Amino acid sequence: MMYLVLTAMLALNVSAAILNGYVAVDDSLHATIETTVTSNQAIYQHFEAALSQNPDKVQEWYDKAMDVKKKSEEMYTYVQNFKDEMVRMADGSDAQPNATVRQMKKQDNTNVPHNYGINMGHGTELKNKIHEFEEFLKSECSTDQALSKDIEGTFATPDGQDPDGKTVSWESTVFLEMPICATITVLTKLQNDIRNYEGKVVNYLLSATDAGDVRVNKMGAYIIPSSEYVIRGSKYRAQIILAGVDSTKAPEYYINGNKINDQGIYEVIASGTGEQRYKGQIAYQHLGETVYLPFEGKYIVGEPTATISNTDLNIMYRGYNNPFSISVPGIASDKLQVRCQGAAITKQGGFWIIKPGASSPDKMTIEVLADVDGKTSAMGSMVFRVKNLPKPNAYFENNGQLSEEMKIQRSALINPKNRIVASYGADGLIQAKFTIKGFQVKLPTGASYNIAGDKLDAKSIDAIKKLKQGNVVNIMYIKAIGPDGKEVTLRPLPLELN
Repeated sequence: MMYLVLTAMLALNVSAAILNGYVAVDDSLHATIETTVTSNQAIYQHFEAALSQNPDKVQEWYDKAMDVKKKSEEMYTYVQNFKDEMVRMADGSDAQPNATVRQMKKQDNTNVPHNYGINMGHGTELKNKIHEFEEFLKSECSTDQALSKDIEGTFATPDGQDPDGKTVSWESTVFLEMPICATITVLTKLQNDIRNYEGKVVNYLLSATDAGDVRVNKMGAYIIPSSEYVIRGSKYRAQIILAGVDSTKAPEYYINGNKINDQGIYEVIASGTGEQRYKGQIAYQHLGETVYLPFEGKYIVGEPTATISNTDLNIMYRGYNNPFSISVPGIASDKLQVRCQGAAITKQGGFWIIKPGASSPDKMTIEVLADVDGKTSAMGSMVFRVKNLPKPNAYFENNGQLSEEMKIQRSALINPKNRIVASYGADGLIQAKFTIKGFQVKLPTGASYNIAGDKLDAKSIDAIKKLKQGNVVNIMYIKAIGPDGKEVTLRPLPLELN
């Protein structure tokens, strides 16, 4: 495209010879377009023939080719309408539909390209359309770097230079003060490129189907096991294939000298543990002779095992959601089952939550089972000690921070937003949620206040305001209920006013 743009810049002083030159170039481009369209039609016919022969293989690529055809036709028509509108503006009632440069009356008109392409903004719209079409074509042949590079170069719309050497936009090089014969010729060249690369991309898609390729030039034997890790008592299953084999000439499969099924499925009951090896051959016909390809395979047989770990402690707590990470080597987690008599079991994310009941025994057994080849098999078990939740400590929560310090600012203690909490602390091995049901505030004056909930009430706050620095406020008889539903009394929390 750019060589015509540069040529167009020479046409500022239009002479009859130059006009005739553009007529000749435009005529030549139209002839080339007709030839390219005929060539493209032949490619589409080949595509349709390949589709009828092998629709399963070709359909995907044929659909892509039809998309290229549709987008190319839309782009070609857009450019043609662009040309027709400029010719109509230049020739008025004398304008012919789909006119070539030869058929134009006002070949030297420089106002129309400037007005239509620059002032009315259609030049920038065209530039954007070209870029979109370029990106679409490249996306359809992304694996062919050479073709993608050609497309990028052909449909490039770089800035140019004016006679003084100053940088000007692509739109200016095509439309600014250009004779309409030059601009129309540039657009005809664009149409030629559209048809040309439509054919090249569709031909690339046709070659990608390999619809007529029935020969192979490389043979290989491969084993595809369902898993190389097998639990004793379960089946080892592997798919043995010959790469490149003609499906009309099925090969024969042999393991340790014995022929197996025609599908190449090898199954054997796993007995001894450890690494197990086997050998075989694939026999196939080539040029009238039987060819044997040897192969070797191996798999590992392990004892049934399960990995069970408590993410908090090596014990379980009654009434508490004890999180466990449970896995079995070689088996997906969705194939596992976990059982523990007397406990509620749920799965949350990657953890198993086991919650023993309030009256559960001091020891409980966790069992792990797995679905192996449609059969439920025991993978292992482990006994865990079961205890009640330990008693938490009482803390004064000041602005969300737990404080164990005996000294506290009066303003913090009487802040109605602060409260008494029960917790195992930031370093606790387990984190259970407790609810404070009530407590008693005892002051050095002898006054005491029974509080419901976890915050000081108005009367106790008023009394604390009257205390002196160094006085101790005792938080006593703190009642808390944990996730197990049991109420516990926490140790007193003495707080010295600082």
